[in-house]
Amino acid sequence: MPPASSSPAADSAGFVRVRGAREHNLKNVDLDIPRDALVVFTGVSGSGKSSLAFGTLYAEAQRRYLESVSPYARRLFHQMAVPEVDAIEGLPPAVALQQQRGTPTTRSSVGSVTTLSNLLRMLYSRAGDYPPGQGIVYAEAFSPNTPEGACPTCHGLGRIYEVTEKSMVPDDSLTIRERAIAAWPTAWGGQNQRDILVTLGYDVDRPWRELPQQERDWILFTEEQPVVPVYAGFTPEQTRQALKRKLEPSYMGTFTSAKRHVLHTFANSHSALMKKRALQFMLSSDCPQCRGKRLRRESLAVTFAGLDIADMSRLPLKRVASLLQPYAEGKGRGHARQAAEHPEQAIVSQRIAQDLVARLAVLLDLGLGYLSLERSTPTLSPGELQRLRLATQLYSNLFGVVYVLDEPSAGLHPADTEALLAALAGLKKAGNSLFVVEHDLDVVRQADWLVDVGPAAGEKGGEILYSGPPEGLARVPASQTGRFLFGQEALPPRPPRTPSGWLELGGVTRNNLHELEARFPLGVFTTVTGVSGSGKSSLVSQVLVELVAGHLGQEVPAEEEEGEPLERAAPVLSGGRITGGMEHIKRLVRVDQKPIGRTPRSNMATYTGLFDHVRKLFAATKAARARRYDAGRFSFNVKGGRCENCQGEGFVMVELLFLPSVYAPCPVCQGSRYNAKTLEITYRDQSIADVLGMTVDAAWEFFAEEPLVHRALTVLREVGLGYLRLGQPATELSGGEAQRIKLATELQRAQRGNSLYILDEPTTGLHPSDVEKLLAQLDGLVEAGNTVVVVEHDMRVVAGSDWVIDLGPGAGEDGGLIVAAGTPASVAKVKASRTAPYLRRFLAGE
Repeated sequence: MPPASSSPAADSAGFVRVRGAREHNLKNVDLDIPRDALVVFTGVSGSGKSSLAFGTLYAEAQRRYLESVSPYARRLFHQMAVPEVDAIEGLPPAVALQQQRGTPTTRSSVGSVTTLSNLLRMLYSRAGDYPPGQGIVYAEAFSPNTPEGACPTCHGLGRIYEVTEKSMVPDDSLTIRERAIAAWPTAWGGQNQRDILVTLGYDVDRPWRELPQQERDWILFTEEQPVVPVYAGFTPEQTRQALKRKLEPSYMGTFTSAKRHVLHTFANSHSALMKKRALQFMLSSDCPQCRGKRLRRESLAVTFAGLDIADMSRLPLKRVASLLQPYAEGKGRGHARQAAEHPEQAIVSQRIAQDLVARLAVLLDLGLGYLSLERSTPTLSPGELQRLRLATQLYSNLFGVVYVLDEPSAGLHPADTEALLAALAGLKKAGNSLFVVEHDLDVVRQADWLVDVGPAAGEKGGEILYSGPPEGLARVPASQTGRFLFGQEALPPRPPRTPSGWLELGGVTRNNLHELEARFPLGVFTTVTGVSGSGKSSLVSQVLVELVAGHLGQEVPAEEEEGEPLERAAPVLSGGRITGGMEHIKRLVRVDQKPIGRTPRSNMATYTGLFDHVRKLFAATKAARARRYDAGRFSFNVKGGRCENCQGEGFVMVELLFLPSVYAPCPVCQGSRYNAKTLEITYRDQSIADVLGMTVDAAWEFFAEEPLVHRALTVLREVGLGYLRLGQPATELSGGEAQRIKLATELQRAQRGNSLYILDEPTTGLHPSDVEKLLAQLDGLVEAGNTVVVVEHDMRVVAGSDWVIDLGPGAGEDGGLIVAAGTPASVAKVKASRTAPYLRRFLAGE
C-alpha cells in the first residue's frame, strides 16, 4: 500500500483516479484511491461521503456498464443520474449494496432474496419423497406465488376471510338508527342505507337482537340491490304516508348489504384507510385446506428429511443447514437405498444439498442463522436486508469488481460487526475492491485506506480533508473523525441517575419472547442491547409501545406496513400486561425512522410546523398586506401562490425512452415552485423560495429576531441537522435524518415531564460527533422529568446511559431472555452477556 504522499502517477495502475467531482455538495474534488483494498469514506452526516461513493463512483461505473448493453435491456435497470465529474480513470465494474427496503410485498422473502427458495423447490421436486402413485410435482408447484402451487381455497395466502353478523354488528343492543351495523359507512353513506331500510319497511328503532333472524340476514348478506324512493329527514310514519301518497322523493337510493359494502370497499378502494377499515370487519382464520401452509395438497404431500417444504421454510436457517448437511455428504436418510434404486436421483439430491449448504454457510457466517426462509422482507431491518444481499455476492465469487457499501454495520451489534468484517475481508481476498461509507469506528479501524470528507456538513462540507492510510488522519486537525478515531473521545464520567420508579411488564410474548418479565426504570435514560435478532425491537418497539399506548388510551402509532393488506393480515401472537408503574406516565412518544412523507411535497419545514410561522411573516409584510395575500398564498401546495406549470413541484420530468428519465427545473419558475407574483413579496430582501433554499444554519442566523422560528431552528441544529435545506424533499432524507426531525419537532413542544420516549437505534447513520449532540438532547429530556428508552448498539450511547437491559444470549430461538440488567458498569461484568466485553472495553477507554 503506497503512502498517502506518493505520486499517483507513479502508482496509477492500482488506483482509481477521480477528477473534478461536483455531485451535490462536492467542491470540484480530485481524489486517488487504491483498488483491491478496503477503502472507507468517513465524515459527519451530510458531509458528502455518499455523494462521492454512490453519487459519483458507483453512478459512473453503472453508466459505463449500461452503455455496453442493449438499449432495451437498459430500460430494465433503475438508472442513477449521470454524475457531475470531469473524469474517472481505473474504475472497475461496481456492485452497490445500499440501505434500502426490498420489494414492498410480503411475498418477497429471505428465500427469494437469496435465491435459496428456488434451490429448495428444485430439491423437493427432483429428490423429495413422494407418496406411492403420485406423479412428479414440478419445482414451480412448490411456490405459493404461482397458479400451479397456490392452495385453491385461499389462493396461496394461507388464510381465509369471512364477514359474519358478529363482526359487522359488534353491539346487538343498539338499534339500526343508533348504528348497530358498524360495517356501514359512518357518514352520509350509512344514513342513506338506514333511510332506504325505512322505505323498505324495516324497524330501525328496535334493538338489533329483537329483529327476526330472517330480516337480519337479508340486511347483512343479501346480494340484491333494490332501488327505492328515499325521503330524507322523514320519520318512519311520515315515510309510510309519503309512499302511500306517492310523494316526490328526495332521491332514489340503492340498497347495499353490509357484507357487500365491506367486500366491495376492500376490493376496489384506492384509500389505504378505507381498506384498513373494511379489514376490521373481516374475520381471518387459517385456511382449512392447507392449514396455513399456502400450498396445494399434492405439493405438501412431498417430503424431504421428513418435512414438507412449508415446514422446512419455517425453520431457522441454522436448523436447515444442519438437516441438509448429511445429504450434502451423501449420508442422508435412505441415501444408500436411493443410490442403488435411483442413482440419478441420489446425485441430484447430493448436488443440490451441497449448493444449499454452501450458500447457507455464508448466511450463518454473517450472523443470520436465526432468520427463516419464509420471513418476509418488509419485516427485516435495513441492516439484515443488506447482509442478505452481501451473502449472495459472497457466494457469487466475482473477481475484480468494486463493492460499494452503505453503512454495512447499521443495526449491528459489535459481535455481528466482527462477522461482517470477516466477510468483507473474504471479498477483498478474492481480488475485489471495497468502497464503504461508514461511521462505526470498529469498521473504520480495519480500513486499508481512509477518505475523510468534510470539514462539516452541507455547504460547509464537500472537501477531501484526507486520503491515505488510517494513521495519517491523526495529523489532520480539521477532521471530526480523527478526534474520535484516536482516542480523544472518552466520555466524562457521570454517576448513573437514580430511577424515580419502575414500569413493570409481565407475561410478554412476541416473536422469540416467551412469558418474559421486564422492568424499565422511570425518570432515567435506559438502553436496550443485544445481538441482532435477540428480541430488542419486539420488547421495546412492539410490546412496550402497544401496552403503554393501550393503557393511556392513545392510538398505537400505526405500523406503515408495505404490501397488500390481505397478504400481511395474519395476526401476530402477542401477549403481556403492565403490572405496575403506569401512574408515573402521562404520555407516550415514539420516535421512529419511518419517512416524514412519501412525496417531494413533504419537507422538513412543513413537517416541523416551522413553515407555518415563516408564511405568516411573509403575509404580514407591507407588500403582502397591500395585495391582500394571506399565509396560504406562500404555500407551494395550493393554487394561488404556486407555479401552475409544475404544480409547485419545482421540476418537470422529461421521459427519455432508453435513458434515465431526467428531472429538469421547471422552465417557468426555474425550480422556485412559486409564480412570479408571489416571488415579488420579500422579507428582508429574501423571497419565500430563497428561504426554502436556506440551510438550517443559514436560516438560524437570518431569523435571529423571530423567536418562534428561531427556537424551531435552534432545536434542529442541536440534533445535528444544521446542514439540511429547509425545503429539502422528504424523499431525499435518510431514516436517521427523518428520526431526528421527528425528535426535533417533539423537543420544540413545551416539556411537561412524565412522558415516555421510545427510540429504535437513533444513532443509525450518525457520525460520532453527531451522536454527542443527540445524547445531549436525550439527556435534556431526562432532566426535564421524562423517561427515555432506546434500542441501541453504539457502545458510546450504552456507556452514557443510566441503565442497561441486555437481551440474548443469542439470536432467534437462542435469544429472547434478559441476560443482564443494571448500570453500564455492572452489566459490563456479566459473563453470560455478549455485550459485556465490548462495553467493558469502551468503559476502559480502549
